[in-house]
Amino acid sequence: MKQISRRGLLRTGMAAGVLAATGVPTLAQSRGGTLRLGLAGANTSDSWDGRTHSDTYMIVCAMGAVFDCLTEIAANGELVGELAESWEATADAKTWIFNLRQGVTFHNGAAFTADDVIASLNLHVAEGSQSAAAPIVAAITEMTKLGDYQVQFVLEAGNADFPFLLSDYHLLMYPHGSIEEAIANGIGTGLYRNVSFDPGVRTVLQRVDGHYKDGQAGWFDSIEVIAINDGSARMTALMTGQVDAVNNVVFQTEPLMRANPAIEVMDVTGNQHYSFPMLTNLSPLDNVNVRQALKYAVDRQELVDKVLQGHGAVANDHPIGPANQYYFAELEQNSYDPDRAKAMLQAAGLDGLNIDLSVSDAAFAGAVDAGLLYQAKAADCGININVVQEAADGYWSNVWLKKPWCASYWSGRVTEDWMFTLGYQTGAAWNDTNWENERFQSLLLEARAELDSAKRREMYYEMQMLCSQEGGVVIPMYANFVTANSTKLSHPETVGNVYDLDSNRIAERWWMA
Repeated sequence: MKQISRRGLLRTGMAAGVLAATGVPTLAQSRGGTLRLGLAGANTSDSWDGRTHSDTYMIVCAMGAVFDCLTEIAANGELVGELAESWEATADAKTWIFNLRQGVTFHNGAAFTADDVIASLNLHVAEGSQSAAAPIVAAITEMTKLGDYQVQFVLEAGNADFPFLLSDYHLLMYPHGSIEEAIANGIGTGLYRNVSFDPGVRTVLQRVDGHYKDGQAGWFDSIEVIAINDGSARMTALMTGQVDAVNNVVFQTEPLMRANPAIEVMDVTGNQHYSFPMLTNLSPLDNVNVRQALKYAVDRQELVDKVLQGHGAVANDHPIGPANQYYFAELEQNSYDPDRAKAMLQAAGLDGLNIDLSVSDAAFAGAVDAGLLYQAKAADCGININVVQEAADGYWSNVWLKKPWCASYWSGRVTEDWMFTLGYQTGAAWNDTNWENERFQSLLLEARAELDSAKRREMYYEMQMLCSQEGGVVIPMYANFVTANSTKLSHPETVGNVYDLDSNRIAERWWMA
């Protein structure tokens, strides 16, 4: 077996197990208190089934508190062990052996073993599963229990990023003999056990005694997570002291919060991007010229300035962000150009275009405003965008992946393969454009198995170009993670940037001041 290194981040052997869960040196944490969170991204259809999780509320409650994954991306970007202590691979990165943490128990008292790993991963490829992580698990051709605390994975092709993928928030570990019960009642191995769960309303969690992360994470005695999807109500809850931290800061209230000495506003740059995916199997979006016209019809800088209030940057219609290793910064920028947009429509045989755009601030904060700004500029391009404002509750289940053109967001992913696999691989549950490009799909498989960094870079550059020029998504802007919290909370100097709120692990990593 061989140790594989990617940017010096992928650790094997004991190194994976000895880093603190925060990824930074231990500070003066103290145990106690109740963390009260007011979060957007909640739905009445929420459950403890990780296959269905798609937004901050449930990710914070699940991966960030009640459940664990095999690996974890620490706040400083290091890949560390969570329920896996170490791992190693063959020279071709096709066969992996994971050594599991011993002495871990689920909240129902069952011991965590290799059987739980195999059963939990198989959930994602079970008949009828709509899990976004299905492509990750489908790439595993064999899962073999080598012992109670050792699992061997054989992949269909080599993948140096495989340990990163196992940190995906969908890939929660459940007790193999009682998975349905665990999903119904929220039974995991995490630092906090479920006390009460009212979907789309409120969740209460209690700290577990004698946890394997004692002394490294889990500083609160209890957690209360309140669903506050309305932005104004969420900001008010923080400013009046009803909650200790919120996500998705409403930028109009930011100056008021920054002027309040009891509130800290955090602006963290990652790979998050806001998008307008199109179902490319439907007319007229199946025409590449129409898609290109829509890409030339948006003023990206205007959206960054007015919707993000400067908390982000212009994007280029592909999902790889500035924090990724193989980000193609020199790629020719798609810019607002009415003449080119009209030319693309003419190439499609159209004199103009009438099209619906479904939006809701449930997709991302300011999505409605973004749609209206898009509409105004597109009019000069011969494109009439009818902005349809959808209900917030149920947006992800009723609109996204169903309406021909809509607003969406992605937090981005640490690796290029991870992002492209989840959102752009043919047949992936979260492929929200149904874009088919034979060359792109071929490169996806080749790059995944390529261990030469220079060759891999060339492949990912070409994939970004193909997506930008021919793909089915308009990605106008990268958005920073902007959250706010009471100064009664303390946190490590380095906070995670994979998702908001310290990569959604605020419940584990923060503490009372």
